[in-house]
Amino acid sequence: MNALKKALGLFWIILGPVSIIFMFMQAIEKVGLAAEGVAKTNTALQWGIILFIFIPISAGLVIFGYYAMKGEYDKLPED
Repeated sequence: MNALKKALGLFWIILGPVSIIFMFMQAIEKVGLAAEGVAKTNTALQWGIILFIFIPISAGLVIFGYYAMKGEYDKLPED
């Protein structure tokens, strides 16, 4: 089970930056496809808010993965 936790830790470490890159690519694409004027401004604002919320979540995935790889979750409390 501990080997699985460490392997998933590596997965979370990789998933964090990959998800941020994917979200930025989507934001650039969607803002570029929006019509000029107010529609483009609204789309840019929406994606800015999405990215503002999602970046700390992705950073948390990296931190969680780091602790899993380090072995911090090897001994969990038992009831």
